[in-house]
Amino acid sequence: MTTNHTNGHTHDDAVEAVRQGARRRTFAVISHPDAGKSTLTEALALHAHAISEAGHIHGKASRKSTVSDWMDMEQDRGISITSASLQLMYRDTVLNLLDTPGHADFSEDTYRVLAAVDAAIMLIDAAKGIEAQTMKLFEVCRHRGIPIITVINKWDRPGLDPLELMDEIIEKTGLEPTPLTWPVGISGDFHGFLDRETGEYVELTATAGGAQIAPEEHFAPDEAAARVGQDWTTALEGAELLSASGDDHDQETFLAGLSTPVIFAAAVRNFGVRRLLDILVDLAPAPEARNTVSGEARALEEPFSAFVFKLQSGMDSAHRDRLAYMRICSGIFRRGMNVTIARTGRGFATKYAQQTFGQSRDVVDMAFPGDVVGLVNASALTIGDTLYTQSPVEFPPMPTFSPEHFAVARALDSSRYKQFRRGIAQLEAEGVVQVLRSDLRGDQAPVLAAVGPMQFEVADHRLRGELGAPIRLEMLNYSLARRTDERSAGLLNAERGVEVLERADGELIAVFSDQWRLQSVSRSHPDLVCEPFMAAKD
Repeated sequence: MTTNHTNGHTHDDAVEAVRQGARRRTFAVISHPDAGKSTLTEALALHAHAISEAGHIHGKASRKSTVSDWMDMEQDRGISITSASLQLMYRDTVLNLLDTPGHADFSEDTYRVLAAVDAAIMLIDAAKGIEAQTMKLFEVCRHRGIPIITVINKWDRPGLDPLELMDEIIEKTGLEPTPLTWPVGISGDFHGFLDRETGEYVELTATAGGAQIAPEEHFAPDEAAARVGQDWTTALEGAELLSASGDDHDQETFLAGLSTPVIFAAAVRNFGVRRLLDILVDLAPAPEARNTVSGEARALEEPFSAFVFKLQSGMDSAHRDRLAYMRICSGIFRRGMNVTIARTGRGFATKYAQQTFGQSRDVVDMAFPGDVVGLVNASALTIGDTLYTQSPVEFPPMPTFSPEHFAVARALDSSRYKQFRRGIAQLEAEGVVQVLRSDLRGDQAPVLAAVGPMQFEVADHRLRGELGAPIRLEMLNYSLARRTDERSAGLLNAERGVEVLERADGELIAVFSDQWRLQSVSRSHPDLVCEPFMAAKD
């Protein structure tokens, strides 16, 4: 084995990191609630043979509930709140699916997850089109330059005309849709699809409850016409219109964020899922060199580096541990290796490393660029931390969104104040809520700040059930926040409907009752610092 004595990194390691990185596809699914994200996640796992039977979030007697959602609140409400990481193998390619919170209230956490992916699947309900949360998450992807693959889901139910949906994609996102498949049969009466690359008809057959992989049969165009008649003719006409408009896939414009390949699917029936897996392997980008705070790019062949994008506690009720999800950017991770935390310069032993699938955990001995690994007992780590070996590096910090909801938290039981403080600190470190404080309110009454009100429910749920510190929440009459500085804080605190609070990182945050109050104060004091929250970009 050849060793590079400059940084202790072997030449063989560098070659293997690049080779393995090329096999990785790291992506997330973005969607509005109820578009079918959890169902699609299960269908992908089924087709990649990670599970033997797909479940659905609203389990019936004949269906298993999804295994990728674990928190009881998620299963009760049929939504994804926390993030999980699933690693699947398909066609000798490693697919790292980062599951993002699907509820509209969890955009900030979703944003952090999107900082760790190289591509995204935009999942659209065929009947509802592009909804508000989808657009919000799309804007995050656009800001980060993440290529988008579009899946029109629920084509087994009545929905919009496919050409209408293509127009909506153009109007709302500015992306040029380039369908790779075209539906044969109207929404609600879906037989299969026309493969625009081969010209074939791919016929799909449903299985009982959608629990097994849907069989596919391929037919030549003349055979398709004999099988489905007018529906095939209509599909051909639609595909010809697309070709005449030049709406054919172009890899360069896709990777540049100008176009989006589109397929039609019915995830609950496992229709179109195999094609999506093929698209991920063939078209989605592999990990590339990642920009650092110094402006240089960390190449895949460099020594190990990674950043923490998610902290989660309480995943295993039998062990009150803390799991830090890290995205590997370069080199090779080996369990047990000692890494350096860039923020503190201190070492961290990676003795316990895992990959998670719902509540299931598997020990990870080795991982490569693009992989996501959970580090157990990670109390020394915070969101945004860079980890490295040998060659020092630091990646940009995790972004924060401007909170819109604010509540004072107080311990219900004064005898459990120690648990209350510890619990608030843990939720703050995990990014469940932002925690703001002031001398006036004191440590016993921190202000919880959230993008959406359900984050308060999660905080309350976690503090009561998991951390043994029940709280009382008092909603505050503020609706927006701005960054400010010490010079401006005194004047702002003197204004009605305004309060200045401090975040744990030392950032001063001015909160306002409404947009009108902000505008009024800004007009009266034009020299005040009131900066909007800006999302960081690599």
